[in-house]
Amino acid sequence: MKYSLRSMTIEDYPKVKELWCSIKGFGIRSIDDSEEGIQMFLNRNPGFSVVAESEEGELVGAILCGHDGRRGCLYHVCVRTEYRRQGIGKAMVVFCMEALRKERINKVSLIAFTKNDVGNAFWKEIGWTKREDLNYYDFALNEKNITAFIQ
Repeated sequence: MKYSLRSMTIEDYPKVKELWCSIKGFGIRSIDDSEEGIQMFLNRNPGFSVVAESEEGELVGAILCGHDGRRGCLYHVCVRTEYRRQGIGKAMVVFCMEALRKERINKVSLIAFTKNDVGNAFWKEIGWTKREDLNYYDFALNEKNITAFIQ
């Protein structure tokens, strides 16, 4: 299957959200993952996020990518189920890593839910290291930012 990669724009939002909503177990936050929330993220991190499109123009993959000047982070890494295991996910990760390298970012992190067996196998397969030496903590500044999981 041939596909192309390009930087994500806010015009991609409807198709990206539809992709997120097609993946069982995917978590979407009510504020952060709204169109306004994604617009803010893309404005803060221009050119780092990526989409993959089939030859027919179907959006088949997406990654939100950004950095804080010190560390890069990947969010919502996903490939449409029927397009997996064709190198799309890895190519999108490489796209993001190259954009981060240009900004002289030296380390990249991500979070994968422990129950996400497919995702965890993917990260291991492409050489990422699972950290066992730290704890991840959260603090919600806005209780209205609720995560809903796709059934």
